[in-house]
Amino acid sequence: MMSPQDEEFLREAIRLSSEQMLAEEGGPFGAVVVREGRIIGRGWNRVTSTNDPTAHAEIIAIREACAESGSFHLSGATIYSSCEPCPMCLCAILWARLDRIVYAASRHDAAAAGFDDQAFYDEISRAPHERSVASEQGLREESLAALRAWVQKPDRLDY
Repeated sequence: MMSPQDEEFLREAIRLSSEQMLAEEGGPFGAVVVREGRIIGRGWNRVTSTNDPTAHAEIIAIREACAESGSFHLSGATIYSSCEPCPMCLCAILWARLDRIVYAASRHDAAAAGFDDQAFYDEISRAPHERSVASEQGLREESLAALRAWVQKPDRLDY
């Protein structure tokens, strides 16, 4: 069950989604990253205003939060999103190690509004050879050399 504080931060994400959409920034999506009761990152969809298909609200909020915190890990933080994160944003949330996601509209609501979120969830669950984008593997052994060197690198910064 959401707390009053959760509702407050989720309303901020929803406000950003509407405000920035009406300002012609992009689609109707907003997000905030919160740690210790303070917003450390804000984002809204900027796909059409920047011609960047990765400029989703959650990605932008995560980038801002990482810059603010000086770390690529956001453990201890929650992301509030006006809509259930798409697969790309979900992966970014996982890579950033956020503790929690709170969202308003669902991926099905987004699909009903003409967005591809559900189709992309379906697509990534398929085997690479079954996906709509042709996928082919090659030069694996050559590439493994870099991965092996990474494993041996004594000063690597794990993430």
